[in-house]
Amino acid sequence: MNRKLQLFALVVCALAISTNLSAQSKAKYAHLNSSDLMQVMPGRDSAQKVLETLNAQLEDELKSMYAEYQNKADQFQKEQATMSQAMQQTKLQDLQDLKKRIETFQEQAQGELQEKQEELLKPLVDKAKAAIAKVAKENGYTYVFDSAVGALLYYEGGDDIIELVKKELKIK
Repeated sequence: MNRKLQLFALVVCALAISTNLSAQSKAKYAHLNSSDLMQVMPGRDSAQKVLETLNAQLEDELKSMYAEYQNKADQFQKEQATMSQAMQQTKLQDLQDLKKRIETFQEQAQGELQEKQEELLKPLVDKAKAAIAKVAKENGYTYVFDSAVGALLYYEGGDDIIELVKKELKIK
């Protein structure tokens, strides 16, 4: 009886393995480089220009704030010897407050730039994802890997579907 149970277990395992191997052999893999795709997406150039303009404006403001800080620091050093203790404390506090405002501005500027980037690029990313999904379904791909992120270190075979996705997006 024990022998029959072992034989039955062996048959079940063999069936499970063959079913799993059969399912794996039906999987169809593809890859594309999302960075390359985003470089040719319509609308990317205009989004990039908006981001560059915003970045330049924020940098100009930051440079202006740094210049103001440097001027006040230089003036303080020149006049420090002739200032009363109370005046020195007031000027130092002003410098510290200005330094804090600069740091706060830097953080807010980075956040604003990141939010604007996400706002401008989200429609492009969504459009690319939809096109990738459509191409994958139409061509029977089970998995599509993004070779731009470095998560895929090796692939043999598989199809690079970037040209199909470009075609879907009507990009030459």
